[in-house]
Amino acid sequence: MNEQRHIERRTFLKAGLLSGISLTIIPRRLLGGPGFIAPSDEITKGVVGVGSMGFAHLSYIGRTLAVCDVDSVHLTNAHSRCPSGAKAYHDYRELLLDSGIDVVHIATPPHWHGIMAVDAAKAGKDVWCECPMTRTVGEGIRVKEAMARYGAIFRLNTACRYEGLLYGMNIPVKPIKKLVENGLLGWPLKVTINAATGFDWKSYWVGKTNLKTEPVPENLNYDLWLGPAPYKPYNSHRVHNTFRGYWDYSGGGIGEVGQQYLDPVQYILGKDEDSPVRIDVDAPQQHWDACGSWKRVEMTYDDGCKIILDGENKDTSAAYIEGPNGKLFPGLRSNIPQLDRVLAAFPDPESQFTDFHQAVRNRRLFALNERNGFRSCTLANLAIIAVRLGRSLDFDPLKLEFVNDEAANHLLSQPMRAPWTI
Repeated sequence: MNEQRHIERRTFLKAGLLSGISLTIIPRRLLGGPGFIAPSDEITKGVVGVGSMGFAHLSYIGRTLAVCDVDSVHLTNAHSRCPSGAKAYHDYRELLLDSGIDVVHIATPPHWHGIMAVDAAKAGKDVWCECPMTRTVGEGIRVKEAMARYGAIFRLNTACRYEGLLYGMNIPVKPIKKLVENGLLGWPLKVTINAATGFDWKSYWVGKTNLKTEPVPENLNYDLWLGPAPYKPYNSHRVHNTFRGYWDYSGGGIGEVGQQYLDPVQYILGKDEDSPVRIDVDAPQQHWDACGSWKRVEMTYDDGCKIILDGENKDTSAAYIEGPNGKLFPGLRSNIPQLDRVLAAFPDPESQFTDFHQAVRNRRLFALNERNGFRSCTLANLAIIAVRLGRSLDFDPLKLEFVNDEAANHLLSQPMRAPWTI
């Protein structure tokens, strides 16, 4: 009889997630008793998407109690690496019903990030999401709203703004932030992201325009892999490691690394609550389905600061960041005399809260969260839209819409394939 009630409740909850009914699933952290997260407890997590990044992070941040993937080969492989008793799911909505899970790690292709993050928050889970935060600006808005509504803690999995070395710059962000914050370079500033400043735009992430229909492998639920994306006949190049070459699922090199490269820039410039007002682009005409190459994107804020995405690596002598009073190159090389000594005389930037375990336990905003993460993801998405359309665009950072451009605004919130919605 008890088992029957459990099955009925599970069926009801799943139906609610499927139909969009507003549910109140009480998180483990609020229940007390055996499920309560005491300060000494280890955070538990479920990982959705275990073919690449999710698989690599199975043992990172908390104890993995469940894994989920629409590819049974990926799922079996990941499940074999989990602690004894961990569960395996083909549908992420089943994983969300597991009351023992505190955090959902979303490591799927980007077209799933927004829906899964909102559903996880709705189910009483906290969220750890791979970059980019969302595939569209509209989905990012929904994620922000959901985290606020359900009180969920959100973390984006790129760390350069607060720890480690900044890619080919080979230095932490902290001294760069210190340099800018204390006005040593002057204002406005220009940041150039290319090979000369230590960044790879991964130009090989392009799609194919002549895909032929192939039979769907037995191990893959292709319909569930597509989810909210428009239906396209199966071809192996659309899925797994090469999905990044298609607009429906990602956005080429910019979609793959754009937010990772741009989030530290946004932090350095103090733009966590702002977006550019102008996006200029130089790119060949793009295919309607497959991502292609691009040459340059220039994003300008209303105060004159610029971010240059140099896809051609044309400016071989570029400084990473420069202003009227100086330039900074990889390795803290600068035209400012005795820069180390100069920096030592100024206060450090404000500290950031970077302990995700404590953020979850104490309900504190993590350093890279849904708010500032939304703005850095928007930077990447604005660049992608300009490349797709092949023309310059004006953007309103307050209204979060393009100025007098219906086609561009259509790409801000793209329709989803039924029955999926966010």
